[in-house]
Amino acid sequence: MRIKLIYPRWRKLERQTHFNLPPHGPVVFAASLPSYVDIEFIDENVDPLDLDDSPDIVALSVMLAAQIPRAFEIGDHYRRRRIPVIAGGISASLHSEEFVQHVDSIFIGESEGHIEKVLEDFRNGRLAPLYDYSGDLPNIEWVGPARRDLLNNEHYMYRGIKMLDLVHASRGCRFKCFPCCTPFLGGQFFRPRPLSKVVEEIKSIDNNRLFIVDNSLAQNYQWEEELFKALIPLKKKWVSHPIEDDDRLLDLAYQAGAWYVYQAVFDTSEVIRNRVKRYKDHGIGVEGTIILGTDNQDIDYIKRLVDFLLEIDLDVAEFTILTPFMHTPIRAKLEKEGRILSNNWADYTCDKVVFQPKNMTNTQLQDIYYYAWDTFYKNRPQELKMGDLFMKVIHREIADGTYKSSPKPKDYVRHTRQR
Repeated sequence: MRIKLIYPRWRKLERQTHFNLPPHGPVVFAASLPSYVDIEFIDENVDPLDLDDSPDIVALSVMLAAQIPRAFEIGDHYRRRRIPVIAGGISASLHSEEFVQHVDSIFIGESEGHIEKVLEDFRNGRLAPLYDYSGDLPNIEWVGPARRDLLNNEHYMYRGIKMLDLVHASRGCRFKCFPCCTPFLGGQFFRPRPLSKVVEEIKSIDNNRLFIVDNSLAQNYQWEEELFKALIPLKKKWVSHPIEDDDRLLDLAYQAGAWYVYQAVFDTSEVIRNRVKRYKDHGIGVEGTIILGTDNQDIDYIKRLVDFLLEIDLDVAEFTILTPFMHTPIRAKLEKEGRILSNNWADYTCDKVVFQPKNMTNTQLQDIYYYAWDTFYKNRPQELKMGDLFMKVIHREIADGTYKSSPKPKDYVRHTRQR
């Protein structure tokens, strides 16, 4: 059976430095396929897409809302040619009612232990329009190493530097954050993978720099401690979402290779100031993730927030506009209040105003978004701030003997200064 797995392209975040990370969801899905499947993977953000071929079935992996319009185009094209199309992934699950018009089948949920049934139905000519396994989470021990061999790694580079490889140590999340759809997708409970399998997969990755993509590492103290101890001998360097604010765990995280964390910054409180300071005191960098347009913010508040971010010396910052994705708590609130302005999913890239803000006009919010990016990076552009972070990890790699000699650190500095 020949499956063509496609990850549709989308428009990248405005103002953000343009680069491509290797997608994780599609290669995790590919790892769950039975051995009789011959799979071709296309990441349309970096690979050319041939639409004139004739696979047995096309599988669309749709993670982001902004990928939806392109996914519809691809699905419509293959269906016109009478080639069956199935869609899965986060946004296919969140928008299943819309996808039914553009694909033959929709898969909701995690594929391990379930995809065999779908393929069996397809082989027997009875592919169902919907497979909803959102309430039937697979045994976490069934999750195997991702099929990174399917990735065209030469395209996941930035100025000669290989980008991070993605890996996950757990699924689900015990938190219920207002912009997040994880509870709807059935992942509200923390589900750690067996540590031995996590270590085995990370050891097998031919890249010293990783992104541990778990929703948060601050899920369970004992699990974090065991994870970090297990990672120390591997000498990998990694990025993650938040780590528990605990001296012992932060110290272990640094020893285990913590390079920098994505930390939500939601106000100008001493809590945030101290949180950032404690990461940096333990040698861990911080990329602030800042949502603009929440109901407690007005123009002056956002200006003060940007000043605060410069004051606390964030390594880098990513500003986004509040975006009401489907099946999130914030979507439900804004729908109830009649404040959704657009359902053009191509604009759901977190850099466009698609709802009515409470304390400013939508134009003012769009303008203050540009102000935040331009002001934070006025004295040192984003490329150079990211370059500073990379230099820190290069120095750590040199110190522990894991640095790969091409390109040399001085070459990297030269590359990052080319605009």
